[in-house]
Amino acid sequence: MNKLSIKSLPIAAALTLLLAGCSVPKDIVYLQDVKSGWQIYSVPASPIRLKPMDQISIIVNGLDPQVSAMFNLPYYTRRIGDSQSLSSANGNMLNSSSQMAGYTVDSDGNIDFPVLGKIYVQGKTRAETCEYVKQLLIESKQIKDPVVTVEFMNLGFSVLGEVTRPGRYRIDKDEFTIFDAISLAGDLTINGQRNNITLVRDAGTDCEQVYTFDLTKSYGVYSSQAYYIQQDDIIYVVPNEKKRRESTVMGNSALTPSFWISLLSSGTSIATSIVSIAVLMSK
Repeated sequence: MNKLSIKSLPIAAALTLLLAGCSVPKDIVYLQDVKSGWQIYSVPASPIRLKPMDQISIIVNGLDPQVSAMFNLPYYTRRIGDSQSLSSANGNMLNSSSQMAGYTVDSDGNIDFPVLGKIYVQGKTRAETCEYVKQLLIESKQIKDPVVTVEFMNLGFSVLGEVTRPGRYRIDKDEFTIFDAISLAGDLTINGQRNNITLVRDAGTDCEQVYTFDLTKSYGVYSSQAYYIQQDDIIYVVPNEKKRRESTVMGNSALTPSFWISLLSSGTSIATSIVSIAVLMSK
């Protein structure tokens, strides 16, 4: 083997490792199995149902504003930095603004409603709560043809791991999907595993249910019971192997391509020196 080939071997090996380390991961694109014109059917929508410690606002309107006012809580000003504030769509805390005071569902599933007293709302959806309160108001005969509006106030979920903006976000509609959740968090970073998304959900009675997603395949996403987000869900995006290697001490362990490239570079220098010495000694 000539001198050129001896010196070229370490360099070729280093270039091979460098190119391998810079290769594009294949599991980056979402829903890779979907083709144009396909119809994808998801699981039936899972409406959000009220449970203890949830907060809702209930606004009653009618022909007589003075009578309607008896059933409405006063407005208050939320302070900036309030611990109950949730992140908005752009990742910032909600600004100070006037908002209606809410009803908190107690441990027995009730809210304490003006005039009507205790009302059991646990397990009801937003629409069902609206119709139930409206029915009770009509039966009380204190207001005619009431218009009732019910809104969620503190329903949110958390996103952790390899996303652009980790944090806690608000559920702002009834059918809120895993894609809505990831979008609010600014999408996964390039180091997030698209095929290894974990969702932890409160299953009641001190039990947590764990779901996993593979966002590169449509079936596993749309058929999952966790496709629709529920209050207090926790979503965790697992970092890929590259990110985990970089998190080691000094970011340069024996498992990283940079370590081997550095080692081969040093080896190339040593090999070149040895060859040079051998040539000089042969003269």
